[in-house]
Amino acid sequence: MYEFIKGRLIEKNPTYAVIETSGIGYYIHISLHTYSQLGKEKEVRLFIHQLVREDAISLFGFFDTYEREMFRKLIGVSGVGAGTARMILSSLNPAEVYAAISSADVNTLKSVKGIGAKSAQRIIVDLKDKLDAFVGEADILPVQHNTLREEALSALLALGFSKQMAEKALQKVLKANPTADKVEVVIKETLKVL
Repeated sequence: MYEFIKGRLIEKNPTYAVIETSGIGYYIHISLHTYSQLGKEKEVRLFIHQLVREDAISLFGFFDTYEREMFRKLIGVSGVGAGTARMILSSLNPAEVYAAISSADVNTLKSVKGIGAKSAQRIIVDLKDKLDAFVGEADILPVQHNTLREEALSALLALGFSKQMAEKALQKVLKANPTADKVEVVIKETLKVL
């Protein structure tokens, strides 16, 4: 198990980062929250959760230990896999997830794609008593990489949406908010539309 990977950021988009260390490039799945925290840094450190399945070994990276701990708690809930946990942490920052769980706010959790009322209630019931020590804040930093639209579309496709559906929702969000300059905000708004 890896605790963290520190190295040179080779590539970054809203769903993954490639970090080179000792001549090896690590493909690391990240949430939108982590993406926004990386900013324009060249040297980065991501806290890692390694997921081993019979058909794949995956690395999930987090900007801080708070987000990683929330991810681990979420995947411990029956019916919540790594993809769903990443979707939750892409739609809500760790502090928002904590607040939703501790206040039993089903509607906030239901606003995440793939989370229905039963799943939201199960997350709340399973985690409400386990999050007492959890503390974290989510600062959103502006990030520029490709065009805003391309990055948002890439993230939505990686999260499992069809290209046609993602483009249509993205167009609607960008039309309603033409001055949007943060990809994470555009993606969050688009996820609400989908």
